[in-house]
Amino acid sequence: MSQIDVGVEYTHTALSTGTLSDDFLEKRGVKYIRIQWVDLSNHVHCRVLTLSHFRKLRQAARPGVTITKAVFGLVFLNMAEGFGPVGEYVLVMDLSSLRLCGYAPGHAAVFGYFQEKTPIGGRLEVPLCPRTNLRRIITCAEKLLGTKFLVGFETEFILLKSTYPIKVVNNYGWSRTAALGTGTPEFEVLEEIADALTKSGIELQMYHSEGAPGQYEVITGPLSPLEAADALVHTRETIYNIARKHGLYATLAPRLHSDSCGSGAHVHVSVHPTRDSSPPSETHPSLLTTLESHFLSGLVSHLPSVLAFTLPLPQSYARMKDGIWSGGTWSCWGVENKEVPIRLTNPASPRTRNFEVKLVDGTASPYLAVAGILSAGIVGIRDRLALNVGNCAGKTAAEMTEAERKDMGITTRLPLDVENARKHLLEDAKITEVLGEEVVRGYASVNRTLERVMLPSDGEAEAAAVARFIETY
Repeated sequence: MSQIDVGVEYTHTALSTGTLSDDFLEKRGVKYIRIQWVDLSNHVHCRVLTLSHFRKLRQAARPGVTITKAVFGLVFLNMAEGFGPVGEYVLVMDLSSLRLCGYAPGHAAVFGYFQEKTPIGGRLEVPLCPRTNLRRIITCAEKLLGTKFLVGFETEFILLKSTYPIKVVNNYGWSRTAALGTGTPEFEVLEEIADALTKSGIELQMYHSEGAPGQYEVITGPLSPLEAADALVHTRETIYNIARKHGLYATLAPRLHSDSCGSGAHVHVSVHPTRDSSPPSETHPSLLTTLESHFLSGLVSHLPSVLAFTLPLPQSYARMKDGIWSGGTWSCWGVENKEVPIRLTNPASPRTRNFEVKLVDGTASPYLAVAGILSAGIVGIRDRLALNVGNCAGKTAAEMTEAERKDMGITTRLPLDVENARKHLLEDAKITEVLGEEVVRGYASVNRTLERVMLPSDGEAEAAAVARFIETY
């Protein structure tokens, strides 16, 4: 390892969560198992089983519970176009995902894969199932393209004393020790979140206060994409529940204060060949391998479509502004540049080098966001896309003249609202080819319904609508 290397090296072989045994569950006092899933609106659902029934169910050929086929079309009590009330799926438990709920003593949680009750066209898999689709995408990348990924997350959130009116716990600012004053509720909440994540087997690297009033961030270690998405759901549940235990509210709302920072869910992705090592790229040999260059080119090219998954609500675009360190509004990349949507970090340390995707917030489903990001990169790898956008250094894209942006290859302005992001997604044949048409069209229908539901209703005060949004996300 070079003396200029920074960061901790992670490898796929060292990142297996394993399965919790019956003896382990009993010794930890587990009495209940939550079978969890995340719908297309990024709402977490569960069925709670007693441990005794979980043990019986586990002996079945397909251990799981039945769920209405409306599951992916329901937005609260609204049914999206293209979905209906007829039929049931089986949510088959993925026992490798079983974790203790550090925030709920006596409980453990497990995710699953939705399957048809009986085969349709010779298959049991349900393409609309976000976990199933993400698993398929990463399997195809490994088998067909010889590529694996590691994914890690930063989770920013705000702690509130009240949602209506909005009252934050403090206003101390970025990385201030005052924001973690001993004996304060926020100190106790953050420490308990850290302990609960550790108990759940999730690697918490660090936590600290962030720039907006009452804002904090927790950073968890990288995992394979599916495990990382599961861990993020678990992390969010931990944050929400422990805040409520202490009489506070935690929100991942993208931007509560128009005069301060927003809250993001930055995704870190590293790209790894499974066969021979990848040679240096032709255009940036000191910064990127050829594999990384193709991945980056695909992501930059298809980022307008990916935003439909990573910034899924109208409220998401209040954070997507130039000049506030949220990633900006131009599709570009840069080395250690916090004002680009894709930041290359640790460029001189190949073992820890990764891409930070900044245009992601906490309203996005981890499974859909990761699937969208990886799909764009996979298109770049598969099609061997040349990286024609230069390293955005010095000036931000928004500060450049049109001629300067053209010289850098920065020509694409990102969609500035969710309707246009959906339009890009529905018209993107390459991304649709990887994700599947049923997934793209089904998600777009649900997202359109969600947009309508989350906007203020007739006669609803704006402050009440904001409170409803905060309490949802």
